[in-house]
Amino acid sequence: MRPWAAPVAAMLLVALADVLLGPDFGLLPLFAAGPALAAGRGSPRTVLGSALLGTVLVLLVAVWDGLWGHSRVWVALAGVVFTALAACWVSATRRRAERELVDVRAVAETVQNVLMPPLPPRLGPLELTGSYRSAHRTARVGGDLYQAVPVPGGVRVLVADVQGKGLEAVSAAAVVLGAFRAAAPDAPDLTSLAARVERALAEQTAGDRFVTALLADVREDGRTVLLDHGHPAPVLLRAGGSAPLLPRLDPAPPFGLSALTGAPAPRPTVLHLRDGDRLLFCTDGLTEARDDSGAFYPLADRAPALLAPTCPERALTRLRADVREYTGSGPDDDSALLLCDFRPSRAA
Repeated sequence: MRPWAAPVAAMLLVALADVLLGPDFGLLPLFAAGPALAAGRGSPRTVLGSALLGTVLVLLVAVWDGLWGHSRVWVALAGVVFTALAACWVSATRRRAERELVDVRAVAETVQNVLMPPLPPRLGPLELTGSYRSAHRTARVGGDLYQAVPVPGGVRVLVADVQGKGLEAVSAAAVVLGAFRAAAPDAPDLTSLAARVERALAEQTAGDRFVTALLADVREDGRTVLLDHGHPAPVLLRAGGSAPLLPRLDPAPPFGLSALTGAPAPRPTVLHLRDGDRLLFCTDGLTEARDDSGAFYPLADRAPALLAPTCPERALTRLRADVREYTGSGPDDDSALLLCDFRPSRAA
């Protein structure tokens, strides 16, 4: 709807009501509603145009009612003028705030694209589809992250969750992502890769945040190694349609806490993927979503039906919608989803 439509309609209704009801009802001051409504969506020029139309209508209705020269007419005109001045200020302030919000969103999108650029649709034997939701509705960046890097003979995947949410966790997320990208291509195994991420986090942050993470090394023959640092386990859906599998992992403390606890390094877990298998990685923004009674979202029970569509984008859309319906409002934490379809037969 045009910005001037509502103000014009309101003033015409006031004029019609005055003609039908007569001058005894004293409707002339209501013409000030036009400039007031114009401030909600229009520019200061729209406000002034509404004020001009309101002034004309006040004079015409005053002649029709036989009130020309009456004090009620001057009061109504003064009301239109003062309302227009205030509405111009409101409109200018609103438009300036809207421009600043557009700039902030542009910066957030740029940061998001630099921090976590969109994954290619395929890396090695994997078809990759990601979905990210920030806890801050005005931002597209936060503390949950995923990344995949091609390596000789396969792909290495990282899914992580920085303590906290929204913009406060972005700095630690950038450190983890940078360390993973630098170390993944040449680290001899996932244990060495995890040690380099742990060292980078200790050296480049103040040590006030920990990071849960799950590392995966997927080979072209289907051999998949998982290394867990306090992160939710992935959900494995076999191509044959059998019950979903939640691998039993040997978790270690999150990055940033290993030195404090002195716990030994986690033992890798080995899976063997078959052509057509689907692996869903997620963060606790999904697994810890709750309904009104406080029950956690039953991901393993609902995943087979929700992730059944062949199109991975549609599958993740259905999963997001189901979580929103389950909680009533959607999760209140950052959440990242990474759907990996093992398709070595389709690799170029």
